[in-house]
Amino acid sequence: MMHDFLTKNSEELVARCRAKVARRPSRGATETQLSNGVPLFLDQLIRTLRAEEIDQPARSVAISGTSSGVARRSEMGVSAASHGRDLLGLGFTVDQVVHDYGDLCQAITDLAFERNAPFQIDEFRTLNRCLDNAIAEAVTEFSYQREAAEEARRQDASQQHAMFIHELRNYVGTAELALNALRSGNLSISGATGAVLGRAIAALKGLTSKSVAEIKIPVRSTSNAQLWSLAEFIDEMEAAAKLTAAAHGCSLFVSVVDPDLAVSVDRDLLTGALGNLLNNAFKFTRPRTQVSLEAYAVADRILIDVKDQCGGLPPGHAERIFMPFVQVGTDRSGLGLGLSIAKHSVELFGGTIQVHDTPGTGCTFTVNLPRYSMAAR
Repeated sequence: MMHDFLTKNSEELVARCRAKVARRPSRGATETQLSNGVPLFLDQLIRTLRAEEIDQPARSVAISGTSSGVARRSEMGVSAASHGRDLLGLGFTVDQVVHDYGDLCQAITDLAFERNAPFQIDEFRTLNRCLDNAIAEAVTEFSYQREAAEEARRQDASQQHAMFIHELRNYVGTAELALNALRSGNLSISGATGAVLGRAIAALKGLTSKSVAEIKIPVRSTSNAQLWSLAEFIDEMEAAAKLTAAAHGCSLFVSVVDPDLAVSVDRDLLTGALGNLLNNAFKFTRPRTQVSLEAYAVADRILIDVKDQCGGLPPGHAERIFMPFVQVGTDRSGLGLGLSIAKHSVELFGGTIQVHDTPGTGCTFTVNLPRYSMAAR
C-alpha cells in the first residue's frame, strides 16, 4: 500500500526533497521553506490514502479536498496556502511554489522504482489529486498576497506623490501671498514680508531638488534635529500667517513667547507641520473671526496651540481627522493630507498633536514637544 511505503520512507523522501531544493539557487531558507510544505503535505497524503482504504470518502475530502476543482476548505488547502504565503515572504517566485510539490512527486516515483514498490492506479490518482489541490491552493494564495503587496506599494507611491503636491502647494501659496503683499503695499524686499518670500522659495528649492533625486517626498529622521529658539520660530510663523489671515479676511493673535524656551526639531518639518495647522485654521474659521497662535511651556513639554472659530467638528470626526485624505468641512479644495503630514512630522521628534473640539465655537490643535532651554545652546 502506498501509505505504508510513504510512512516507512518519510524521512528519506523529505531528505531527497531538501537536496533538490539545495541544488536550486538558494536563499538560505530551506528549513523554513519546508515547514509548511513537504512534511505536512506528506502526512496529509498518508492520512488521505488510509481514509480511502477503509472507505471514508468524507474524511478523505476533509483532509485533502475534492477532485472536482471546486474550492472547498480542507486541511491540505489551509497548509498549502500558508506555504505559498511563506515563500512569498521569503522572496521566492511562483515557480518555487510548484517545484516544492513536484520535488515530492519525483522523490516518491524514484524511490518506489528503486525499491520495486508497486502502487495501485487509484493510489496514483489520489496522489495526483492531492498534488493538484495543494499546488492550486499554494499558487492562489501566493498570487493573492503578491497582488496585495503590489497594490500596497502602488497606494504608498500614490500617497507620497499626493503629499509632495500638498507641500508644494503650501509653499507656492505662501510665496504668492508674500509677493502680492510686496507689490500692493510697496514694501521693501528686505523686510519681514520679503523674508517670508525668501523662506518659501528656499523651501520650494529644497523640496523640488530632493524630489528630483528621490522621485518622492524625502523621508527625514531625527538626525536633522537641531536646537531652535521657540520665540524666533513663532515670530517667523507669525510673519507668514499674517499674510494668510489677510487673504482669508480674518485676524491673527500671537502670544508672547518666553525667549528661554527651545525645541529640538528639523526646522523645515516643524515649519511645515505648524503651517499646515495654521492654513487649516484659516481655511475653516468663520469669516471675520480670529485665529490664535500661542506657545508656552508646561513642566517638561512645549505646547503650541492653534485655535480657530470654525464652529466645531461633526460628531465622531475628532478621532478621524488626522487620517490621510480625510476631509470634514465643506471646503474640499485640498487633498485632506495637511493634518496627517503635520502629525507624522511632529511624531518624528517625540511629539504629538491633539485636537480639542468645542462644539459651537471651534477647535484647538495642540502640538506637544519635549522642552529644551536656550541656555543649553
